[in-house]
Amino acid sequence: MSGSNSFRLRCSLAAHEMDVRGLAAAAFPHGAFVSVSRDRTARVWVPNPSENQVFTEMHCMNGHSNFVSCVCIIAPNETYPRGLIATGGHDNNICVFSLDRPDPLFTLKGHKNTVCTLSAGKFGTILSGSWDTTAKVWLGEKCMMTLQGHSAAVWAVVILPEQGLMLSGSADKTIKLWKAGRCENTYTGHEDCVRGLAVISDVEFFSCSNDASIRRWMVTGECVQVYYGHTNYIYSLAVFPNGQDFISTGEDRTLRIWRKGECSQTIRLPAQSVWCCCILPDGDIAVGASDGIIRVFTESQERVASAQDLQAFEDELSKAIIDPKTGDLGDIKIEDLPGREHLNEPGNRDGQTRLIKEGSNVEAYQWSVSDGRWVKIGDVVGGSSQQNSKRVMYEGKEYDFVFSIDVNEGGPGLKLPYNVTDDPWLTAHNFLEKNDLSPMFLDQVANFIIENTKGHTLGPAPTSATDPFTGGGRYIPGSESTGRVSSSGADPFTGGSAYSSSSALKATTNIFFPNTDGVMFEQANTTQILGKLRELNNAAPADRKLSDAALDSLEKLLHLVADQKSQEQPTAEQISVLWRTSHWPEDIVFPVLDILRLAVRHPEVNAQLCGGTEGSSLCNHLLGLMSPEGRPANQMLALRTLCNCFSGSHGRALLLGQRDAVLSRSGDLCAVSNKNIHVALATLVLNYAGRLYGQPTEIEAKAQCLSVASTALEVVQDKEAIFRLLVALGTTVAGDSTAKDLARSLGVNSQISKYARVSDPAKVGECCRLVLDELQ
Repeated sequence: MSGSNSFRLRCSLAAHEMDVRGLAAAAFPHGAFVSVSRDRTARVWVPNPSENQVFTEMHCMNGHSNFVSCVCIIAPNETYPRGLIATGGHDNNICVFSLDRPDPLFTLKGHKNTVCTLSAGKFGTILSGSWDTTAKVWLGEKCMMTLQGHSAAVWAVVILPEQGLMLSGSADKTIKLWKAGRCENTYTGHEDCVRGLAVISDVEFFSCSNDASIRRWMVTGECVQVYYGHTNYIYSLAVFPNGQDFISTGEDRTLRIWRKGECSQTIRLPAQSVWCCCILPDGDIAVGASDGIIRVFTESQERVASAQDLQAFEDELSKAIIDPKTGDLGDIKIEDLPGREHLNEPGNRDGQTRLIKEGSNVEAYQWSVSDGRWVKIGDVVGGSSQQNSKRVMYEGKEYDFVFSIDVNEGGPGLKLPYNVTDDPWLTAHNFLEKNDLSPMFLDQVANFIIENTKGHTLGPAPTSATDPFTGGGRYIPGSESTGRVSSSGADPFTGGSAYSSSSALKATTNIFFPNTDGVMFEQANTTQILGKLRELNNAAPADRKLSDAALDSLEKLLHLVADQKSQEQPTAEQISVLWRTSHWPEDIVFPVLDILRLAVRHPEVNAQLCGGTEGSSLCNHLLGLMSPEGRPANQMLALRTLCNCFSGSHGRALLLGQRDAVLSRSGDLCAVSNKNIHVALATLVLNYAGRLYGQPTEIEAKAQCLSVASTALEVVQDKEAIFRLLVALGTTVAGDSTAKDLARSLGVNSQISKYARVSDPAKVGECCRLVLDELQ
């Protein structure tokens, strides 16, 4: 560090439209740095030679289809003398950019979930960490190895100077040392997620955690020092060139500078989450925050912002709203606070906080050693008159509630403001849209609002039996088949009577897996299906209308296949009409798909439609209907048809042959917000698992089942879908040690452990505990 001066604001860059999640000093030009954001962009910033304090955007890069969460710089080489920029995002990809084009040179694909951390090493190697619990080593455009061993998301990675040594920090609270792809050491001590790592030397490194501590470690395994100062999650670390002093940022709105093992300066920011930091070549500090602004701080008097900009920053800080429940103020009590006279006494250390009463409000001040005065850092909503009226200020407006919605593993919640006069469903919809989140969370967020507002809503939430778009009482394809049961003596899938001994079944008796019989969607209301078919046919364009003969043919076929006791055989003409009609326009085809779903259970139809070249045509047609952009009713019925194909030998052979394509497309539907789709998806994975049971050589196929099931469990909320996924997992690993090892490496144990406590329905908890026992 250049001296003992305090850091002061150099400039504020309104850099991004959303949170700034990553920063890195660039290799070129000198003094430049790169930022990445939830707005899906990466930007290069260079010092402005005409204005000493300011940076100018030189380059904007786009390549991710979702939030960008991390960045690292690949050192210059002969091919790329300016170096390269690597970014990781929520689209599971790593994009690699050069400085002369806005689109990626290439994209690295392989992670199964968000890439949240990157580190570059010698010879162009990249180390990445992901929510999929793995770290991966890349060279050029290829993944050289996958580091498996963590049981939860890998939030931090770093390559140590010694060749071949790598570190990973995880939400499982541990840090692991890797050499040549093998775990050489595991460091324990943190009490919560490990969020950041920083190299000190060949033999030492720092770590930071959600437990609000920073630890200094020897590579040999000893923790030699623990640093306390932050009052909330710590997200990032950076070490000064002297190898001793460092900086940290976190959820307590602060940047902290550490000298000689002590927090020598605390800089508060007018943003809740200070996500990232980096040290620039001139010793200045850049930090990125949840308000989309990058702020640069300097010790150099020549680069300090103008008095006007300093005052503007202080004014912005003073207007901040602080909720004491966030931990920003530590454990300070707000009762019996002194008045403004308390500010006449100087502080004891930089960053010290004091609360005072100002009229009916509570204000927070921080002691600035460099200025020799108390600087206002915000108003405390928990102690103001707003608290008494139960109104909360958020982004300049008053609300009855401001919730935190957890969507990022291990991270803080997104703020959701709500008034009791608002519609919870519309509020949830707007919240998801604003934060670019999947609409699959709509029910979950809306129900969260309803449950946490003490019933003060405009009206009751739509019941599960009412379609919010078509209205209750209308034909909803497949709605009769839910497969839900409550009796422990009933079949766990159909709800039908099941044999049991005179004594009740014990929870430890495994009646759930392995399930090799398969689960089919049998139920149907033929009257409603035919009524909807005729209604849509009457409204169809003239060139797409079915003749009366075709309608009669479909009606006879439906009655025949719906009655499984019938001895009558479908005719070739009936099957041909069904196949042709299944290619109706997508907006009206769903009742035909419901007939197809029932028909493929019949041995004759199964043989005709699933055998030979016809089988490939059927599979391709159904996969086309399952496009993520398709209609939910068609997606669900296509999934159910695939499930029912397993009822015949031709269908089973077809689906095993098309397994990779079918499961890949099915996995894409995890993000669709429809519980019936989730149940059908879970059933399809279960049916595949049943066919693979007892075949240890099919480890690649089992790996795909585990991957799809694990991905689905990240988002699925419906208990029946969760139950079927648990049965699929149990069936996949039962009796197969390799599959069990694979499931453990994917972190399945920690992922499903929360379901072990589910008691409604009891089968979810019972099945989960049995799967966990299997994986011990």
